[in-house]
Amino acid sequence: MEDVDVVIVGAGSAGLSAAKVLRTAGLNFKLLEATDRIGGRAWTSSEHFGVPFDIGCAWLHAADRNPYFPEAQAAGWTMHHHDMNIDHLYYRGRKASEEEEASVKAADASLAELMEGHSGGDDRLGALLAKGRASRAAATFCGPMDFGSDEDEISIADFKAAADLEPNYFTREGFGALVARFGADVPVQLSTPVRRIEWDGLGVVCVTDRGTLKARAVIVTASPAVLAFDEIVFSPALPDAHMSAFFDLPMGMLTKLPLEIRGTRLGLKPFDDLLVERTARHDIYFLCFPFDLDLMVGFIGGDFAWEMSAAGEAAGVDFATNRLCEILGNDTRRHVGRSMMTNWGAERYVRGAYAAARPGRAEARATLMQPVAERIFFAGEHVAGPLIQTCGGARLSGEAVARQVAAQLTGR
Repeated sequence: MEDVDVVIVGAGSAGLSAAKVLRTAGLNFKLLEATDRIGGRAWTSSEHFGVPFDIGCAWLHAADRNPYFPEAQAAGWTMHHHDMNIDHLYYRGRKASEEEEASVKAADASLAELMEGHSGGDDRLGALLAKGRASRAAATFCGPMDFGSDEDEISIADFKAAADLEPNYFTREGFGALVARFGADVPVQLSTPVRRIEWDGLGVVCVTDRGTLKARAVIVTASPAVLAFDEIVFSPALPDAHMSAFFDLPMGMLTKLPLEIRGTRLGLKPFDDLLVERTARHDIYFLCFPFDLDLMVGFIGGDFAWEMSAAGEAAGVDFATNRLCEILGNDTRRHVGRSMMTNWGAERYVRGAYAAARPGRAEARATLMQPVAERIFFAGEHVAGPLIQTCGGARLSGEAVARQVAAQLTGR
């Protein structure tokens, strides 16, 4: 491998956007991707249902600030504004009453008010929850279904730092396909995991299975979990604060359980939001028939999603199917066709959905936004400022870091 100005590790949204900025700045770079495709956690596939389905991120969050949104419009992508309000709430097999639904909305507003006024003390989101079903339902949506973690594992400070993601849009052609389109003109070396980054000299040396590459700087877009598991070894070791930050930003989990529903709409409308609250945090949310496709897309999050990943796809599909039968009747089962379960926890070079700071450790994100020795830089959804945990935020992070690197290397 020839020496370059910058090595970029990872061809997800952050890595692709960083490459484009460096190219515009006139710097030569090498973009190395451990897997056999670009896009990272943005991945659209038609393999399972014969229509585009997003295995990873699907919503274009914060569309008024998301750089992918105008590109989707320009490409003629089919878009739907999704308000994310719960249309149908069930407590186990029973449909919630109008009064109970109103109680959940009130609990959600109360939780938001408590978070806004919170300062110091117990930094766990769970510490703000009142007792009762309504509070728990509100916490399910903003915890496992939003942050990918349970309420006792979510930092209030970290949650407050995240922006309101309205307006949210869903795309029929797939968000992953949009990211792949964005990165189609970027040269990427696939199936090339970086094993080691040496920075004891003037620049950096990146060691891969295909050879060694020298550069003046490196932009690392791997997830904190990948770095915590030492998939990339740094020599010498990184400062303690950076190493601790990898562990203080564990990956949350959001798992999809899409079911094909043939010959019926079950009394539901396209894009209805359905939440089934159960005991022991075994809750599931369904996005109903997006774009009138024959799909009910189930979501489970937090610790339960990690447990289901270990149980396997068959168990996950059974759980989602049983929940639909529980609330809509056993006749539903005969309409279920193809199905699958996503499992980002099993992806070696990802190890989860997105990063969520531990209670009391929200500063970990700011730590990783600081370069090491002015030559090791970090980018991605975990350091995306107010748009953390989003693909659009990852892209903006990659662009910002690449501009920082370019200014340092070119003096402009």
